[in-house]
Amino acid sequence: MSTRRGEPEIDLVHVNVASPAGSYTVGNASFFRYIVRLVELSLPLTLSDREALDMLAAIPHAFDPDEDVPMISGRGWRVVPARGELDWPVLEATPQRLHSAFERARNLLWTYAARFHVSAGEIAAIEEELDAVYGVLMRAEAAGFAVNVSYVA
Repeated sequence: MSTRRGEPEIDLVHVNVASPAGSYTVGNASFFRYIVRLVELSLPLTLSDREALDMLAAIPHAFDPDEDVPMISGRGWRVVPARGELDWPVLEATPQRLHSAFERARNLLWTYAARFHVSAGEIAAIEEELDAVYGVLMRAEAAGFAVNVSYVA
């Protein structure tokens, strides 16, 4: 489901983080808005911040057949397009790289939360979701697996 501008309906977005060592699905709209799509808020960013947020913004929609997912990549990550009808595009990353990107987004959110009127409840919910995601990343790293990330709306 999309808004009139073709953007995902934010209240219905679920971000899936998975590896053979485990998975977690984030269903919190604030997580999507303020972590995954933080780059869209036009913040003053360092090169490292921009690199991290660009990676998170590259997370593809899993089931959008109209979206042509390009093969893009960066340091420690790449977008892997769907290979068939029963497949979907994913962002594939090392657990360390994904953890680093989430941490940068988290730190930026804390720095600019007042500017964008992020409530204490939203921040608390995002922190809980990040803790669960970090658990998946730790298990994947310990087992030597890459992590796949996509979202659905």
